[in-house]
This record gives sequence, structure tokens and C-alpha cells, in this order.
Amino acid sequence: MITMEWWAIIAAVVAVLGVVLYRSYRIYDFFEADGIPHSRPIPILGNIWKAVLLRSTFAELIRLMYDQFPDAKYIGFFDFMTPMVTIRDLDLLKSITVKNFDHFTDHRSFVDDSVDPLFSKNLFGLRGERWKEVRGLLSPAFTSSKMKSMFLLMRDCADEYADYLASIKPGENTIELKEAFTRYTNDVIATCAFGVNVNSMKDKENKFYVYGREATNFGRLQSLKFFLIRSWPWLCRVFGIRMIRKEIENFFTELVATTVKTRKEQGIVRPDMIQLMMETEGRLGPGKEFTIEDITAQAFIFFFGGFESTSTLMCFAAHEIGVNEEVQTRLQQEIDQVLENCNGTVTYDAINDMKYLDAVVHEALRMYPTVVAVDRVCVKQFELPPAVPDGKPHIVREGEFLWIPIYGFHYDPRYYPEPEKFNPDRFYDNTKQMTNSGMFLAFGMGPRMCIGNRFALLETKVLLFHIFAKCNLVPCSKTSIPMKLSKKGFAMTAENGFWFDIVPRADNKTDAEKVLLLEPPVLSG
Repeated sequence: MITMEWWAIIAAVVAVLGVVLYRSYRIYDFFEADGIPHSRPIPILGNIWKAVLLRSTFAELIRLMYDQFPDAKYIGFFDFMTPMVTIRDLDLLKSITVKNFDHFTDHRSFVDDSVDPLFSKNLFGLRGERWKEVRGLLSPAFTSSKMKSMFLLMRDCADEYADYLASIKPGENTIELKEAFTRYTNDVIATCAFGVNVNSMKDKENKFYVYGREATNFGRLQSLKFFLIRSWPWLCRVFGIRMIRKEIENFFTELVATTVKTRKEQGIVRPDMIQLMMETEGRLGPGKEFTIEDITAQAFIFFFGGFESTSTLMCFAAHEIGVNEEVQTRLQQEIDQVLENCNGTVTYDAINDMKYLDAVVHEALRMYPTVVAVDRVCVKQFELPPAVPDGKPHIVREGEFLWIPIYGFHYDPRYYPEPEKFNPDRFYDNTKQMTNSGMFLAFGMGPRMCIGNRFALLETKVLLFHIFAKCNLVPCSKTSIPMKLSKKGFAMTAENGFWFDIVPRADNKTDAEKVLLLEPPVLSG
């Protein structure tokens, strides 16, 4: 049975067909004049038709586009009917995102306040001075002192989840990791961003988890809505198509309003984002003060990113650890050494000093970035050098768009030899050098890079630490080997889920075996 929501989408699609067919033949000549390499698009769907029609994953589409013209500094690409200059030269990318950031300060906006305020008013969607102002206000939420406070909450939650997994009975221990990991990220975000205590393993149908799962599940319907809202927002306003159901928006808004009211009345202070925004009251000036809607939007996008993106990172990292026995053994050696040094309880500093765990997480982010491409809007005219040696400079005008093909850079053998291979040693000795080089783009680059990157890395490391301290992941008949990405939506995830057998680690090793486990491995080459 077709729901009203689907009828609205169908009506919107039909209404737009006549307009776009009339205009498309002129728009698709956009790159011809300056000799910018590009593939010929098809009407309406442009160059992303394979992803829209589920013939390809969005990640594979990005990589194919990136690899098609290897000698070009940038290429042309049509996102439906919108021309996007797609950067594939590292020096040019640094110039755009750092040196000349004032020309490309914003992301593409695809929804306004009247339709979906949770998306339009959050940090990712904000533009210009308001973005700069809010970014500055939220940055203190991710300082080292705040991370240490949040670490204690993460550690207790991760320890409980690891105990739960280690206690699963034989015969029932084949599990899909995504559900377990999203419950963990749900509980961590609930307490760190909203100040709410939730236990999603015991209370499996709590609204925080159920609504969060729906809001962040970018399957076919949600992906289609995203594409429609981004490309034809005016049409979606007419037909009332929203990214988030009103019921979910109301739940989070009421939750924040109640939290703010309770804290003010009872003098409660917590080291979280809501507290930071509450403390700005009376300091921003007329028209700039944070409303409940503004506070909800910031907390929600933090929840949105932390719930889905971070749990996906955890899944891919755990998958690669589980299918690579040498990686799992080496990681557990490092974990055992840390536990011995910390007398059984890991500390914030100890987690951050774990070189191999850090390398494993960064290599997982390289191979499986949760965002495979990101855009920039030109706010001030900018001249690009010729795309190819015999081409002409290209003027990017105000309001036009660039694309940064993250997945393409991450699989470029010039930067990462044997890019298909999971190899944490790429990052083992020089993580900071690698992540600051410009070729690692999992969190973006420049002033608009992800504000929550430290939080996401810490949350991931804490969970992986506790799971592999107590459990082994063993491939089972449902485990995807090799990994296959899902084509059902544009979100990065596995085709058939992340299935493994969870086996408690044996605690009856001999003293000689324990000594061997604590010795650093001898690496060949």
C-alpha cells in the first residue's frame, strides 16, 4: 500500500519532469566552454543516475568519477541538474578549503527553517557569520577537559556493553554488530549531548533510540527524500516533504525544552553542549540568542552524526579486525599491555596513547569514510587554474558549487599504495602527519571540518578497547568476505550487515603465553 508520504514524493517527481526536461539540454553544456573534462549526463538524473537507480553505491560512483580523468586537476559532474566542479588535485584542494576559505565558507543549503529547522539551523546547515558565531560557541564542548569528562561516561557505557557481549550464551552468539553499536552510540550521545541517561540494551524500545534509528536510517525512501529536498526544495515545500517526521522533531524539541527548564530551576550544571548554549544567554545580542529550536538543532545534528556515522565507523573497524586475525591479535596485545599498566582500568590518557588502536581506527576511516563526498558553495568569485594543460581557467561564480570526492582521494594509489588493502601501519608511526597532509579527508579539511571529530574518535576507541579486551570476533557464515557495500541508499554500510560470532577471550593462559602477548610484534619489511 502506498502511503501519503510516497504519494507526495511521486507527485513532486511528476511535477518537476516537465520543467527539468525543458531546461536540461542547456544546463548540461555548462563545462564545454572551458574544456573541463566530464562525462555526458543523462536528463534529470545527471551523472548520479546509477546511484539513484541502485545500480551502484554512491561511494563507487564517486571513485569512478575521480578515476576517469587522472590528469585533470578538477572535472565536471552533474548532481541531478546542478553542475559541480569536482576537485581532484591535492594542492588545489588545500587552496580552496584553507588558504582561500573565505571564497568557499558554506555548505549547500537544501532546506529552510519553515520546513525542517532541525536541519536548517544546525551547524552543518548554517552559513556566513551565523555559522562562524555558532562554531566558536560550540568549539569549547570538545576541548581536552570536556573530553576527559565525557570519557568517563563512555568508559562505563562501553564496559557494560562489552560485558553484555561476552556473556552471550554459545549458540546465541551470532550477532549483527550494527544494532549493538548504535545502541551504544545512542546511550553515549544521550548523556553527553542531551544530559539524559538511557540504557538501550535493557530498554530496547526507548523513544530516544527508536526515533534516532528512524531519523538516521538513510535507506531508499530517506535517500530519495534527501535528493529531492536538496535539488528542488521549493517543490518539497509545496508538497510538504520533510527529512524528519514532525513527531520526531517534537520529541527532541520537548526533550531539550524540559532539560533547559529543569536545569534552570534546580541549578544543574553538566559538561555538555546544552549547557554551553544555555550559558550564552544574554551575551549574543538581539536576534542572535539561542532559542529552544536553535539548541535542539545543534544537539540533534550532534546526535545525528554520533548515532549513525560513529556506529558505522565502529562496525567497519570491527569487521576489519574480525576478518584479519593478525590485526586482532596485535590489537589485543596492545590492549592487554595497557590494562596491565593501568591496573585493569583504562584511562583517558592511556586510550589516546594507543598507537595501534589509533592506526586501526584511522585506516577504517580511510577505507570506509562515512561521508564519501562533501560540497562547498562559492560565496565570492574565484578563478581556478586550467583543469588540463591545454584548457582555460575556470571562473567559479557566487552561488556555484564544488565537490570534494573524499572516497576518491582515499583510494588514490598515489597517496595510499594498495588502497584496497586494510593496512593500519600506514598510520602507525605518523598519524598526525598523515591526517594533516590533506589526503586524509574523513572529517573534511579546513575551518569547516567536522567539529565532533575528537568525540567520534574517542567514542570509537573506547568501545573497541573494551570489546576486544573481553571478546574475540570470529567470522561466521553470514560474514561478508570480501566486504560488499550496500546499494540501498547513499549511506556507507555493508550489503548484508556486519555479522560475527562473539566469543569470550580465554582467561586461562599460562604465564608464558601472557608474557608472549605483552611483547611487541616483530614486523616484516
